[in-house]
Amino acid sequence: MIGSAARHRLLVVDDSADTRELLQRNLSSQGYEVLTAGGVAEALDLLASVRVNLVITDLKMPGASGLELVRHVKETLKDTDVITITGYPSVESAVTAVKLGAEEYLTKPFTQDELFAAVRHAIDRAGGSAASDDRAAGPRAGRFGIVGTSDSMQRVMTSVTRAAAASTPVLLLGEYGTGRQLIARAIHCASARASAPFLALGCTGLSEQVLEKPGPGRSDAAAGGSIAGVFQLVERGTLFIGDVSDLPPGAQGSLLRALDDRSFRLVGASHRDLRPLVRAGAFREDLFVRLGIDTIVVPPLRDRSDDVLLLAEYFAARFASDAGLPAPGFSPEAATAMKEYSWPGNVAELRQLVEALVLANTGTIEVSDLPDYVRRGTRGGRPVATLRELEDEHIRTVLASVAGNKTRAAEILGINRKTLREKLREHSIASAGPVTDD
Repeated sequence: MIGSAARHRLLVVDDSADTRELLQRNLSSQGYEVLTAGGVAEALDLLASVRVNLVITDLKMPGASGLELVRHVKETLKDTDVITITGYPSVESAVTAVKLGAEEYLTKPFTQDELFAAVRHAIDRAGGSAASDDRAAGPRAGRFGIVGTSDSMQRVMTSVTRAAAASTPVLLLGEYGTGRQLIARAIHCASARASAPFLALGCTGLSEQVLEKPGPGRSDAAAGGSIAGVFQLVERGTLFIGDVSDLPPGAQGSLLRALDDRSFRLVGASHRDLRPLVRAGAFREDLFVRLGIDTIVVPPLRDRSDDVLLLAEYFAARFASDAGLPAPGFSPEAATAMKEYSWPGNVAELRQLVEALVLANTGTIEVSDLPDYVRRGTRGGRPVATLRELEDEHIRTVLASVAGNKTRAAEILGINRKTLREKLREHSIASAGPVTDD
């Protein structure tokens, strides 16, 4: 594998011109040479004449599907790895993509950090030295692209190193938007399993039948076989489950049985303490015991205020570079207000705010440039609004910024769609304007 990021050649395949342009711009900013294709046929023509190190392909496209491209690459291009992306996530598509040889599976919308981490990991697997250089993750990015020098984050990184050296399951306790998947990927990349697959799944659709039994019309191959569907795909690798507290009872049993096989490493995340769920009979005690052997608490952003400005400057530099703009600075007053804001959406909320600020400012960002809810939500004085009012305003602001797209809004807010639906009902937002599922 060629040794510098600038000489790593990537091929992005997607029928959406906007997606191709976005990925090309983002990845080019990291020093990669990026080619694009609007479909499988065009991609095959390029691959016949140009050597690429990594193919990043959408799954659902007109004509031939991305899965056919994955199969072609793995069968004919031994030195080329594949990352699949999709806006139509399902366990079945993840199963098939990984079985065919895809190194990573990303669900739209994904963040820049998730994209860059997946690309670095895929290239690292093939022996590319430049992709493991942490400077490729952007200014001030630390190991595995994790940004933070606070005591709480240093404790997390110490725990990551310890967990990576073991093979027991890991439980990540933390709120939505704190970067739990990034921590899970760091554990995988620092472990002896780094050359095996890393598969991240949410709990939607994870039932006992999907995990272990081929359903009607599905072959054993598509379902992952009769031993343990998706578990079999990450043999010797790592499976990350986005929120184990939401697993249905049947899936909990399937997961426990699969852990006995010990052929893969489980990293589970939860936004709530599992012990009350165990006492209430909603979560299996034996599974909790297995998961709780190694628990890492991922701190909310409000508890690592020393990292707020560091993260803000990191995101500002990245978004400004992507947009071809100079990176703005933050005035002392703006920095103080941001440090004192509670950040209910954690790092995901900060990232979204900084992106908006960068596009609107080319000089110094002043406190007057910050949204009203950030300015008045500081701990320096008595808030003029209740927490419920602040949450209501923030949800409405985010929904308005994405034209009512619930999938995108949930990603920005750092919560899953089920939680967002509950918030919409709680705040009676459904009738406030157009809200879409896509």
